[in-house]
Amino acid sequence: SKVVKELTEGIGLLSKERNIETIRGMASFLSEHELEVKPEEGDPYRLEFENLIIATGSIPREHPQAKFDHKKILDSTDALRLEDIPQSMLIIGGGFLGAELGSVYATLGTEVSLAEEGPGLLSWVDEDLVKIFQKENESLYRELHFHTQVTEVNADNESIRVKLKKEDEEWGNDYDRVLVLLGRQPATSHLNLKAAGIEKDDNGFIKVDEKQKTDSAHIYAIGDVTGEPLYANKATYEGRLAAEVIAGEETPLLKSKPTPSVVATTRMEMAWCGSMEDRAKEKGTKVRVTKFPWVASGRAVSVGKANGLTKLVFDAETGKLIGGGVVGKKAGSLISEIGLAIDMGATAEDISLSIHPHPTLSETIMEAAEMYSGISTHFEGKHKKE
Repeated sequence: SKVVKELTEGIGLLSKERNIETIRGMASFLSEHELEVKPEEGDPYRLEFENLIIATGSIPREHPQAKFDHKKILDSTDALRLEDIPQSMLIIGGGFLGAELGSVYATLGTEVSLAEEGPGLLSWVDEDLVKIFQKENESLYRELHFHTQVTEVNADNESIRVKLKKEDEEWGNDYDRVLVLLGRQPATSHLNLKAAGIEKDDNGFIKVDEKQKTDSAHIYAIGDVTGEPLYANKATYEGRLAAEVIAGEETPLLKSKPTPSVVATTRMEMAWCGSMEDRAKEKGTKVRVTKFPWVASGRAVSVGKANGLTKLVFDAETGKLIGGGVVGKKAGSLISEIGLAIDMGATAEDISLSIHPHPTLSETIMEAAEMYSGISTHFEGKHKKE
């Protein structure tokens, strides 16, 4: 909370230095050029604008059987504000936050169980990366229930009674807290978008073009309200893109950029970027995949992290890097090089000829690229053709 307060105050100072007026209140559209603003104190008033950027973010998605009471049944914000450490907790959802917050509370001493309707943690990520990630982190949990539905949650008593179902098997357990982490939904219900002629897609996200424009040409939308991925780094990039378009830049930023994904605060980190193997195959792209196991990395072995993996995905026709992932120590820091290489249209040879510092974990990216031609110094494996 102290760090958040300091960073928020810092942004306030920057805004003041740049002559940005800050208005606190709830806004909704009256028309394509006018808002109604309800301030924290005082009467509502009208505010006209020439251009506008919607950046209202997202809110946690509820479970139909586990409505938030913010005391026993928690959302992600509640989980960061608890004043005590629960003895037991059930997490509903095995995505980013399920893995991260589950790891946090397990490390603090809570007996954490997790229920996920899919086949495993982060089930949409390439299985070879997730397999290592899950194996390293699963010992943190008391129980992991996959292909499992939560059918009933009763928070009337001191503990919370939860009924679970997997295929034909049903059972119940008691927990001190239930943490619902089923993703997020756009925070647009208060905006009255119809008054501004703004359309949403079937999932409730605001439709935008490659310049972040909505159906109203002078109204833009960025970040979580525009759909996946729901990342702060994506929102920041889109905000800059929209600002450049409004400012009349002749060559604004391109929207089609690879956005890195990172799962941190876990015992083992995982990160990926670009078009990964499974998604590329679904789109019909022929790929070549190289994998460099960290057991062959001197740095990884020396720091006791030899169970990691670096994976690169190349377009089989052009030889260019289109995706990549890392599971292991400091994966979130390593993924930036892969993202830059994708963005620059680098080939396996480009990456392998870039001299990397030794001894470092970043060398695993170089050696994975060398494997494309079968010339990796420290590993005999070659690329996988698909």
